[in-house]
Amino acid sequence: MLYISTTRCHCSIRILTAGIVLMVSLSPQGLYAGQNWPSFRGPSATGIAEGYPTAAKWDLKSGQNIRWKTPIPGLAHSSPVIWGDRMFVTTAVKSEGESRLKVGLYGDIASEKEDTVFDWRLYCIDRKTGKVLWTRQCHSGKPKVMRHAKSTHANATACTNGEVVVAFFGAEGLYCCDVEGNPIWQKDLGVLDWGYFRAPAAQWGGGSSPVIHEDMIILQCDVQEDSFIAAYALKDGAQVWRTPRDEVPTWGTPTVYAGTEHSQIIVNGFKHIGAYDIETGRGIWRMTGGGDIPVPTPIVAHDLIYITNAHGRMSPVYAMKLSATGDISLQENESSNKYIAWSYPKGGNYMTTPIVWEDYLYCCSNSGKLSCFNATTGELVYREGLGSSSAAFSASPVAANGKIYFPGEKGDIYVVQAGPEFKVISVNKMHETCMATPAISHGTLFFRTRNYLVAVAEPKE
Repeated sequence: MLYISTTRCHCSIRILTAGIVLMVSLSPQGLYAGQNWPSFRGPSATGIAEGYPTAAKWDLKSGQNIRWKTPIPGLAHSSPVIWGDRMFVTTAVKSEGESRLKVGLYGDIASEKEDTVFDWRLYCIDRKTGKVLWTRQCHSGKPKVMRHAKSTHANATACTNGEVVVAFFGAEGLYCCDVEGNPIWQKDLGVLDWGYFRAPAAQWGGGSSPVIHEDMIILQCDVQEDSFIAAYALKDGAQVWRTPRDEVPTWGTPTVYAGTEHSQIIVNGFKHIGAYDIETGRGIWRMTGGGDIPVPTPIVAHDLIYITNAHGRMSPVYAMKLSATGDISLQENESSNKYIAWSYPKGGNYMTTPIVWEDYLYCCSNSGKLSCFNATTGELVYREGLGSSSAAFSASPVAANGKIYFPGEKGDIYVVQAGPEFKVISVNKMHETCMATPAISHGTLFFRTRNYLVAVAEPKE
């Protein structure tokens, strides 16, 4: 028996024979939809690409396992996204001088004062060669809000479905163009002010990235005033729904889980961790209790939702069931309940999104303390340090071929063997700061450093 279901962007074929179901995904780029990396951290924010071997060691100076290296002007922490042979990345280019970037472990909350014009741009790059195919200038002007010294004016990662690309520049607007760079529409969402809610004058810049789901763009904007989550029509940017959130500024990207029974948009938060109905924006479940500067993006594995955050009194790790409804907040002295499978009050991530590889959940703190948990039971398997005590981590890990890649802020990439034993396979130097989460496609790792996009892969046989 043959079943075919289609959408505007892809086609899935189910072949049922002799009790065996075979799934084949077709896309505009052929039979390789699994190698697309359409948004922050790839499909469903898992951070995982399978099917190809990936390099464990490389060297920029000798060129070992370096496929190409392409300069990208400006300052940005947005990640590359990939569809087929095209890669898209955003940046903010200062018209005069060089933007200051201060990395490392420190506690200064002050904003950068930059009274000059910036150009907000979208780049399209050939995945195989690194050649810049086109550049689209989305906006030019003085920034409407300031940024933190460790932040940029282009933190949000773009998203694509192989037909259009959507770039979000916060207070500078939401932009949609086709994959040839032709503008389709743009939307002004007003002055969006992300910063520390305890010191509202400190403006830090946003970080939440847009996500495409079918014919909608999902956007989470937790800001100093009038926070919301919303869906916009992909064809023209018209608002489909908008749900207010009683929330302080947060930086996590929403995760869309499109399961058959419990489809939902999952969000991190301080006052409101929770999920919303994809079609209507109606709340499904919610909870309170976490760090007061939420940054990591939710992830889903083993029919559980993993959410972590840190700052202030708490640094929790939560594992929630996909079937959750209503208020699922933990009561005092509880570590689990009907819908929370397990939790830890301390040891969660401040900046980086966690990752699940097979049976294990990996959480890396901003100081490089790596915690490995049994993903289903919550048992702590190990807690070890990456690098020196001064190493800092903001970019999130990605994984492939049994290896997990942890980028350090100063450009050291720690390659850790996936599994219950802690083993650092190698440490590879990028020779520049590395604040952006990498992407993976067809066995090639793509790292964004301060000034370059770098493709890392073993030679083809």
